[in-house]
Amino acid sequence: MKLLRQLVIFFLVFTCLAVFGYAYLINHQVAERFKKRLWDVPAKVYARPMTLYPGLQLSAKSLVQELDLLGYRRVDTQEQLSVPGTYTRYHGRFTLNCRPFDFGTHRRPLRRIAVTISGGRITRLKTGQRDADMEPLDPVMIGQFYPSSMEDRILLDSEHIPELLKNSIVAVEDKHFYSHYGVDFKSILRAIVVNIRQGRFTQGASTLTQQLAKNFFLSPEKTLKRKISEAFVSAAIERQFTKEQILEAYINEVYLGQDGARAIHGFGLGAQFYFGKSLELLSPEETALLVGMLKGPSVYNPRVYPDRAMARRNIVLGLMADQGLLSSAQLTKALGRPLGVIPVPRQWRFPFYLDLVKRRLLKEYREKDLKTMGLRIFTPLDPLVQLAAEKGVADFMAGRNSKLEAGVVVAAGATNEIQALVGGKDSKYKGFNRALDAMRPIGSLVKPVVYLSALEQPENYTLVTPINDGPVSLKSGNQLWKPMNFDKKFHGDLPLYQALVFSYNTSTVRLGMDLGLETVFETMAQLGFKPAAPLVPAMLLGSFDMTPVQVAQVYHTLSSGGFYTPSRVINAVFTPDGKTLQRYPLRIEQHLDPGAVFLVGKTLQAVVSEGTGRSLSRWLSPDLGIAGKTGTTNDLRDTWFAGFSGNRLAVVWVGRDDNKPTGLTGATGAMQVFGRIMSQIPNTPLVLTPPANIEWAVINPRTGLRTQNNTPDALAMPFIRGSAPVLFDPVPGPVFDPDADAIPTIPAAPGADKHTMKKKKPRYLIDWLKDVFK
Repeated sequence: MKLLRQLVIFFLVFTCLAVFGYAYLINHQVAERFKKRLWDVPAKVYARPMTLYPGLQLSAKSLVQELDLLGYRRVDTQEQLSVPGTYTRYHGRFTLNCRPFDFGTHRRPLRRIAVTISGGRITRLKTGQRDADMEPLDPVMIGQFYPSSMEDRILLDSEHIPELLKNSIVAVEDKHFYSHYGVDFKSILRAIVVNIRQGRFTQGASTLTQQLAKNFFLSPEKTLKRKISEAFVSAAIERQFTKEQILEAYINEVYLGQDGARAIHGFGLGAQFYFGKSLELLSPEETALLVGMLKGPSVYNPRVYPDRAMARRNIVLGLMADQGLLSSAQLTKALGRPLGVIPVPRQWRFPFYLDLVKRRLLKEYREKDLKTMGLRIFTPLDPLVQLAAEKGVADFMAGRNSKLEAGVVVAAGATNEIQALVGGKDSKYKGFNRALDAMRPIGSLVKPVVYLSALEQPENYTLVTPINDGPVSLKSGNQLWKPMNFDKKFHGDLPLYQALVFSYNTSTVRLGMDLGLETVFETMAQLGFKPAAPLVPAMLLGSFDMTPVQVAQVYHTLSSGGFYTPSRVINAVFTPDGKTLQRYPLRIEQHLDPGAVFLVGKTLQAVVSEGTGRSLSRWLSPDLGIAGKTGTTNDLRDTWFAGFSGNRLAVVWVGRDDNKPTGLTGATGAMQVFGRIMSQIPNTPLVLTPPANIEWAVINPRTGLRTQNNTPDALAMPFIRGSAPVLFDPVPGPVFDPDADAIPTIPAAPGADKHTMKKKKPRYLIDWLKDVFK
């Protein structure tokens, strides 16, 4: 008997030690878990916010498109307009109930703005009852970087959680929450009795703390072992944290539904997902619906089972009223309300642009941080420009060879912020990003670099310097390289600018070899790209590979008067609580002589108005003064176009992934995509302002010498200061004879890029130059 008593005592002591040891271990694990970040929150990536102001060039159609991207809903009545994220429209007059948004540097509150659009511009802007100078809309969220769990949530602290929600959760899920210590033994006994009577498991007794313990530390299986562990974990949580902290964690943790692969967690995101508003703006009936869904988000999904959801919501409303959370009048009103659930918000995905953003971020952040820290990343992507770029590609590809692909980059002229990027014709497919990774020969896109190198030597070259477009033979290794013009003709001596306008090959190669390959490609390095060695003559015709985004950098420097600005993809990165992690300021460096760049820019305008790019007039008005260059590679494998207006630059590549011929040239391929894109977005005319080192001289374009103003074919030409001709024509020329000296009609296949064009009446040299250099 004594031995038995000793064994019992030993067993009890051992059991107590084991229980206390296990409790200590659990307590330590809970403490360690809660010291760390509780949730992995995906980074959110935002587009530029559309900033409205009087005078902004904006059509009513474009504003509607932006509001649609934002998920704003058009409503008909002022009562319906009370919901944030809604708007009314009467012709060109819009009234918006704008959602609040935290921009990191400042927070815009909930507000109403009125916008009047007439003639393609905003004519009046009001905030509330006052005229406003400027109003930014909330930006479109263009994507997220998810953790492996694919969980998404909006974290809230206790002070931003409505008391009605807290009290409703307690009333429905755990009435004794504020009196128990993690486990409610009375509820457990009651549940056991009910389940025995029913003969099956029909009622649970988990407290809010136990539910939290299960989600954070345990599996969802229903076993005795797991329930015992759950009790220990719950007790540990209760010992270390206040009821308010536990409730806050529960509200942020709970699962409320699914959006494809994305799991909706927490009431903050639940309010946005089901009602399109922040949590503090929920009505009692909307709060009741979300609380009711805790019992089974799939079973009571209001979009799939509205009747079930309505019944469950009304039960919760009754419980809220029983607990004194709602008055009789409020209950009656809430019961009469519809569910009010919005359609599933569209998650705009621009995978190619997000790929670029992620690559830039990974230079400074770990991938794990991007997927777990809840960073807020603001980019310059313009959703309207992005959609126009995607549509431009899709429209061009319709009905064409299915093997054709495309890459597009659109950037802001002033800042080189990349506003749109298309990596393939399937804009929603996350795969090979041709805008970033398609390394293809650039063909004639290199030619402006050759002519810029020459014009940077004004003592040797001007726009009217004669260069020869005769046959060229160069030794390349053990072979003789004999480049030909696209039209298989040679054009003799001609002014320098004309060789670029018509994209002649042999004159370009001869000029490049006279300058020296090192000189030409040092100029290209200053523009933003340095080809790999060894340098060979064929590179003067673009035999080396570049990606569209690299080409965009080079042409942006050309469009900016020789000022180099690295491309920008990210404006700022903020933590979830609004602290600035990093800003990306604008950096500008002068790399090239602005006078020489000005001369090339004027010539590139002539490429579009009279040269290989002239069919662009089908899409864009000549009044825009677009400057650009076509590019085509051997056997018509790659087609390119790079061009810019007064406020925007775009580069387009069209080709095949298998590198087989496309049957297209730069003018019939890539330039047609460029035209489609640019015609759908606002552009300002390109007005090239002569820099200080440009002077003008009246010359006879036939001789390249100065002449009198009254000479019939005289015209003013720009020169780098000090490079204008000094000698005058010895004798004024005869009256201009157009029949004897007319320039022939521009051929259908001038230079390296061919396109179909209706025959035009011949233009004469003096008329053509006056248009180019006016």
